[in-house]
Amino acid sequence: MKQVVQNYKSGELAVLDVPVPGCKPGGVLVRSAYSLISTGTELMKVSEAGMSMLGKARSRPDQVAKVMQSVATNGVPATYRKVMGKLDSYTPLGYSLCGVVEQVGAGIDDVKVGDLVACAGNEHALHAELNWVPKNLYAPVPDGLAPRHAAFGTVGSIAMQGVRQGESRLGEVALVIGLGLIGQLVVQLLAASGVRVVGADPDPARCELAAGLGAAACGDPASTTVEAAVAELTGGHGVDQVYLAAGGGSNQPVELAARLCRDRGRVVDIGKCRLDLPWNAYYEKELDVRFSRSYGPGRYDPKYELEGRDYPIGYVRWTERRNLACFLDLLARRSVDVEPLVSHVADFDDAVETYQRLKDGGLKAVTVLFRYPGHPDQAVETGEAAAPAVAVPAVRPRSGGASTPARAVPTPVRLAFVGAGNYATSMLLPHLAPRDGVVLSTVVTTTALSAANAQRKFGFAEATTDLDAVLGDPSIDAVFVVTRHSSHAELTRRALLAGKPVFVEKPLALTEDELAGVLAAVEESGNDRLQVGFNRRFAPLLQEARKRFGARTGPANLRYLVNAGRLAHGSWYLQQGTEGSRFAGEGGHFIDTASWLLDSDPVSVYAVATSGHEDLQVVLRYPDGSVATISYVTSGPADFPKETLDLVADGKALRLDDFVRAAVYDGGRKRWISSRLPKARDKGQLAELAAFIKAVRTGGPMPVPLESLIATTTATLAVRTGLAGGAPVTLARAR
Repeated sequence: MKQVVQNYKSGELAVLDVPVPGCKPGGVLVRSAYSLISTGTELMKVSEAGMSMLGKARSRPDQVAKVMQSVATNGVPATYRKVMGKLDSYTPLGYSLCGVVEQVGAGIDDVKVGDLVACAGNEHALHAELNWVPKNLYAPVPDGLAPRHAAFGTVGSIAMQGVRQGESRLGEVALVIGLGLIGQLVVQLLAASGVRVVGADPDPARCELAAGLGAAACGDPASTTVEAAVAELTGGHGVDQVYLAAGGGSNQPVELAARLCRDRGRVVDIGKCRLDLPWNAYYEKELDVRFSRSYGPGRYDPKYELEGRDYPIGYVRWTERRNLACFLDLLARRSVDVEPLVSHVADFDDAVETYQRLKDGGLKAVTVLFRYPGHPDQAVETGEAAAPAVAVPAVRPRSGGASTPARAVPTPVRLAFVGAGNYATSMLLPHLAPRDGVVLSTVVTTTALSAANAQRKFGFAEATTDLDAVLGDPSIDAVFVVTRHSSHAELTRRALLAGKPVFVEKPLALTEDELAGVLAAVEESGNDRLQVGFNRRFAPLLQEARKRFGARTGPANLRYLVNAGRLAHGSWYLQQGTEGSRFAGEGGHFIDTASWLLDSDPVSVYAVATSGHEDLQVVLRYPDGSVATISYVTSGPADFPKETLDLVADGKALRLDDFVRAAVYDGGRKRWISSRLPKARDKGQLAELAAFIKAVRTGGPMPVPLESLIATTTATLAVRTGLAGGAPVTLARAR
C-alpha cells in the first residue's frame, strides 16, 4: 500500500510503498476514502523538517534537553546513533480521515466490514491507503453524511473540546482569535450553542468566511473593528470567553485576549501560540486561563486509546470518542457546515506536490482533502462494501518432544527481525547490517511505516506485517524478537515451535505462565536454540575486569547500583498493566550480570521496596554463600552514573564505573581498565550478537546456557512474589 511520509532529517516528502498493517485485536483495519491535511499543525511539522539542524534544535528545546541527558547516561556514540536513527527515519503525516472498515479485529462488535467510520490519531488516522485504528479512536459515520465531510471528525473534536473547556452558556459573547481551520469550527460550534461570536484574523478572506458561518462580526486584530464589535455586543464589559486558535510566535493574541475579556472571564488556549501572559492585565481581571488538550479526555492515555478502556460516562461525559461521535452527529444534522472550509481536493497520488504547493504558498487553503483511489463519495454512500481481507493460513507447529540436534547453516546467515523499534534500530541493527556473513532478510512489524524505515536504513530484503509467513519460510535461519515486553514470550514460543533459533530481547517472560509456555515449546519441538538479550556479560570492559580479578575460593559480596531514573510521561514502560513493572522488564540484565560474575545461579530472592514499588532492593543468595544486592532506583539524580558495581572476595575487589572504566584491587595494587573511547559505553551488544550469529552458523552451543536464562528469568519474576509476600522466595529451578 502507499503512505505519505517525511524524513525529518532531510525534509524529504514521499509517497512510499509500505506493508499493509496487520489487523490486531481491539481495532479495525480501515481503507481510507478521504483524509484531511491540517494546514496549521501539519504544515508546521513539514516546515520544521526543512530547517537546519540548528534550527530544529532551536524549535525543540525540550528534545535538546533529552539528548543532553542521554549523552550523560549512555555516552556520545550511543546517543548519536539513537538521535540520528530517529532523525533519519520516515515519519507519518495525518491524523483525521474517513474510510471503510475492511477487516474487524477480535473483540470488536460495534462495526462490521463495509461500515463507514471516521478515525482519529496521529498514529492511526494517517495519510495512508490502509490504517489500523483502535476502538476508542473511530466512530461510525451517520447515514447520509458524505465521507469527505466525515473526514473532518478529528479536527471537529479538537474544536469541540476547546468549546467545552470554555463552558459557554446561552447568550454569552465569545472572541475567537485565529480563523484557520480550528477557529472556523469553533465559531460554528459556539454559534450553534447560542453564543454570539466575534472573530479576529489578519486575513480578510478568513474573516469573510467566518462571518458567513455565523460570526456576528470579524476583523483584523490590529484594527479597531474587533474592539468596537466587542464593545457593542457586551455593553463595554468585554467578552465572556476568548478562544486562542492562532499559531506563530507573536504574543499579540494573548494581549488582545486580556484587553477584550470581561472581569473574571475565561481564556482557552486551543492552538500553539506564544503565551507570555501580561501579569498585571491577567491579575487585575482575575482571568481564568485554561488549556484544551486535543480531542478530549482519553488523549495520551494508552489504556484508553490503545487498550480500549472507556471512561464511565457518569464521571467523564465527553471523551475523545464521544466528542468524535457528537461532531459527526452535528454534521449529519447540518448544525455545522464544513463544505465551505474545503479549499482543495487533491488525489492521493499527488500528495507530495500538494504539500509543496501549500508550503511554498502556491496553494492558499483552509483545508485540503486527499481523495483515495476507488472511493468517490457516491460509491461509499450506496453501501458498496470493501472486499474482506484474505486469510493467511497459520503456521503449524512441529510436534514431538524429542530433542532436535542443532544444525549448521550455510553462509550467509539469513535473519528475520520481529519488531523495529528504537532499541533494535539503535543498538542491534547497526552492528548486524554491515556484518559479513549476515543477510537481513525480512523485518516484521505491526505498523507499516516502521517496517519500511528499517528496510530502507538497514537493507532488509523484505518488509511485511505477516509473521506467519516469516516463521514458515525455510530460508530464515534465525528470528530476532525485539517487540514490546508483553509479546516476547508468545512470539518466542511460536518461533521455537517453527524450529527457528531465537534471539529475544529481555525480558523472556513477564509471568510464570508465560515462562512455562516457552519451556513447553522447547519440550514439544526439541528446539532449545534460545538467547535472551542479556548483553552486559559480553561487555569488553567487564570481561577484562573479571579476567584480571581471577578465580576466587571463598564467597563474594556484590553490590550493583542501578540509577534507572524517571521515565518520560507517556512512555510505554509505564503501562504496567500490560507491559509489567520496570524491574520485570529490565531487571534480568542486572541479575544475569551478577550471576555471571559469581559463576552460578541464585537459590533465593528477597526484595523490599519504597512506596509505589519504584525503588527496589533485591538480595540474591547463591549456593556457595555469596550474596548480591541490586539497588534499583528511579529517584536518583540524572547526572549520577547509571550503573556502578562492586565485587569483593578473597581480599580482592572489582569496581565498574558505568562501563566507562573499571578497576581491580589486589594486594595493594590497583589496576585501572578504561574504555577505548572516553565516555563510550560498550555494554556488550556487538560481542553478544557475534556469539549468537556464530552459534547459528556453526550449530554450536548458544552463548548462554538455557538453564541460566531460565534461572535469571525465574529470579526476576520472584521479585514480584517477594514484594507481595514480604519474605525470601526460594527458587525451585536453581542449579
